[in-house]
Amino acid sequence: MSSVSNRRASLWFLFLASAAVGIGLFFVPAFIIRPFRHQTASALALAMAVRQRAPWGTLIAALICLVFALLLWGGTRWRKFALATVMTLVAFSAVMSRLNYFEWMFHPVPSAQFESAAASKLGKDEMILAVRFGSDARAYPIREMAYHHVLNDVVAGVPVAVTY
Repeated sequence: MSSVSNRRASLWFLFLASAAVGIGLFFVPAFIIRPFRHQTASALALAMAVRQRAPWGTLIAALICLVFALLLWGGTRWRKFALATVMTLVAFSAVMSRLNYFEWMFHPVPSAQFESAAASKLGKDEMILAVRFGSDARAYPIREMAYHHVLNDVVAGVPVAVTY
């Protein structure tokens, strides 16, 4: 193999390795932290650690990828297409790592509405989360909380954040 082809192979390897790092910094936390899926404590710790470092990491990876893409540019249309496609994914990851995309998955309840127990249409087997302070009590249906995950409320004058 000639030195030019060795150099080109090395550039491709470095380009793809930095792209994998940049894309992974966004997708690893997004894959681990998903609604309605079991997450272990260690997986969540990893996801949060990666998510915290992702904005700078994806930016650095994108800049490194850009340098290698410019060095590799040229040749066939397929090569240019491959470089442009990978750069688009890296740029997407760099942008998305700066957004709180978890807010798009978990929609907080804007204002809680309650009914008396007699007026409630809950089934007898329906599970609820219950909060009681003094003589004031609230019941939150699990099927609603499983979608929203968080609800801000006031029970007996005490602000509470109900989560599931």
